[in-house]
Amino acid sequence: MSLELVSQTKSFGGWHKQYNHQSSALGVTMRFAIYLPPQAQSGEKLPVLYWLSGLTCTDENFMQKAGAQRVAAELGIVIVAPDTSPRGENVANDDGYDLGQGAGFYINATEAPWKEHYRMYDYVVEELPALIEATFPVSEKRAIAGHSMGGHGALMISLRNPGRYTSVSAFSPISNPVSCPWGRKAFTAYLGADESNWQQYDTTVLLRNNPEHLPTRVDQGLADDFLADQLQPEKLLAAVAESGYPLQLEQHEGYDHSYYFIASFIEEQIKFHHRYLVADR
Repeated sequence: MSLELVSQTKSFGGWHKQYNHQSSALGVTMRFAIYLPPQAQSGEKLPVLYWLSGLTCTDENFMQKAGAQRVAAELGIVIVAPDTSPRGENVANDDGYDLGQGAGFYINATEAPWKEHYRMYDYVVEELPALIEATFPVSEKRAIAGHSMGGHGALMISLRNPGRYTSVSAFSPISNPVSCPWGRKAFTAYLGADESNWQQYDTTVLLRNNPEHLPTRVDQGLADDFLADQLQPEKLLAAVAESGYPLQLEQHEGYDHSYYFIASFIEEQIKFHHRYLVADR
């Protein structure tokens, strides 16, 4: 599969690069960003942290605002950040910021007109890692993380595919999308009105019935404007109490939903993943 280099910038001895490629899962040209730490220049196969961003974001938000490159360079971790949805003139869209382009929700749509292109679950779980592992000096050690809609994506994907990842983390995740306005709007459009089809993409539902445990960390700001209506971290706590799943929830007074919050704790999250990415390496 051919890649088109869009940009490259040196950072902390490594390189931040953006690429375009034709996605077979989505049927459109997709862009992703990759940070290759200095250790990659020796050809050493490095572990990868996949980052999933939130509503309205692209591959650029995390790479430009989170300040993750310094820690990734120190620890020898590659970071890959895909876009949040398929895009283009022929891709279905909506006037709202919380549906359509920029709001893929990391699921496979089954309803028209979305099902033609909106298969972000397949893209993130299968296609993108296969491309990264065939092209760059990386190992098959993978971790996954994300923010808000991307936090939902990271947690949900890890619960459905525990053998693919060493660990998972999230900032301010949409914890129970079947019960919040963002999730209900997106799932109704993408998956149809039958709510039984939504359960497979809901972190809280999956946590209650998951026998395989993966190291999991969630950071939540307690001054987040979306805390009560959209994020509902109490649903995570209830599911963990019911199932005994080893989820570490860190709650932070005064922090909101922004990248100021992410930048404040991204080092702790990357070091959390590093412990498991290098185990038995």
